[in-house]
Amino acid sequence: MKWIDIPPVWLAGFVVIAWRIGIADPWGLGFGGAWSDLAAGLLIGGGLVLMLLAVTELRKQRTTVIPHRVPAKMVQSGIYRRSRNPIYLGDVLVLTGLILRFDAALALPLIPVFVWVLERRFILPEEDRLRRTFRADFARYSMKTRRWFGTTKD
Repeated sequence: MKWIDIPPVWLAGFVVIAWRIGIADPWGLGFGGAWSDLAAGLLIGGGLVLMLLAVTELRKQRTTVIPHRVPAKMVQSGIYRRSRNPIYLGDVLVLTGLILRFDAALALPLIPVFVWVLERRFILPEEDRLRRTFRADFARYSMKTRRWFGTTKD
């Protein structure tokens, strides 16, 4: 059952809920216009690029992409210089872009709920594993690189 408890499955579930909300919107609320399609495309594309950069860096460093496993290395290079969780950030961008694309304004509250799920189910346990495995290295890394995006010395 652990194979189903992975971020892409959670993302797919939230996307389906957002899509259903967009279809069932009784008030006809929406974002409308070409701007929302452009923003949706940029968010989805940006999210996919972040995920690709992150997975490429993890593969290059020969460590796991699977959230529930202990990593062989603590990756601090590439996109991981800017975000401790670029794949999860990409997931949030994709969800946000799809909500715009579905014209599902009532689905916007799903975004903070999705962030909360990612933090509780994946990020906090991963950080705990990194903290136990890499101790001082993780402490230094977490002080200079933010959980979602940016460095503390911006």
